[in-house]
Amino acid sequence: MTSTTVTDSRAAAFRPTNPAVPMPGDGALWAVRDTLAMTWRNLTTIRRVPQLLVFAIVQPTIFVLMFRYVFGGSISIPGHSYVDYLMPGIFVQTCAFGALNTAIGLAEDKGKGLLERLRSLPMSRSAVLGGRVLADTTRNVFVVVLMLAIGYAVGFRAHTNVVMVALGVLMLVLFGFALSWIFALIGLSVSNGEAAQAAAFPMLAPLVFASNAFVDPAKMPGWLQAWARHQPVSAAADAVRACMLGGPTAHKVLISVAWSLGIAIVLSPVAVRRYRRL
Repeated sequence: MTSTTVTDSRAAAFRPTNPAVPMPGDGALWAVRDTLAMTWRNLTTIRRVPQLLVFAIVQPTIFVLMFRYVFGGSISIPGHSYVDYLMPGIFVQTCAFGALNTAIGLAEDKGKGLLERLRSLPMSRSAVLGGRVLADTTRNVFVVVLMLAIGYAVGFRAHTNVVMVALGVLMLVLFGFALSWIFALIGLSVSNGEAAQAAAFPMLAPLVFASNAFVDPAKMPGWLQAWARHQPVSAAADAVRACMLGGPTAHKVLISVAWSLGIAIVLSPVAVRRYRRL
């Protein structure tokens, strides 16, 4: 009787006074509530440290200006002006580098002991990672919209309609969401933010720069073309170009979606498992 009473009192200590709020046993609803709470926490951090958003815009803007006005004159793309070919690649690159923040943020939280404190709370184990990924994905949406405006300022023009452009943005958001799970795993495997950045960049660089984001793979060495044509960054860039510039779209969109969903489905449970073993 005494043991049962103690157990019930401990459970009651964590029970919300509002009966509409789900308890841990409520499964999916509980996990969604916790994930949204962690998402809001991470978005609040971005709001309080606006430099994070500023520098997220500065880097891709530098790439736009450099490739548009420094290298663009020596690069020709059959059937397209270079700026129209370049900007979808820049959008994909922006989401890829934006996903790097997931690794850095989780590594810093781990180094400060915050993840250990969160693991001691009666909350869903997937909420910490899900909240971080969703917050970074939300930030990516905002940055991509701003990059669209910058693209128009330097001469980029979409050749489709608003619906297709929106579909292209959706492809970018899904791709950034998928990559965030890769970097979540990296962030949980290192000790601090500097180590996370050092560990992630060697993997990110071959994906972004050895792709079709900036140049046509046909102009690359033969041994590199196969990689440049068949990897997730190139698939995402092809899908975004099809959505914004026109041409055959369905096949390219399906390939990009398959890459993004495949990465997320395979690596999200691996990252959650790694978090549970911290």
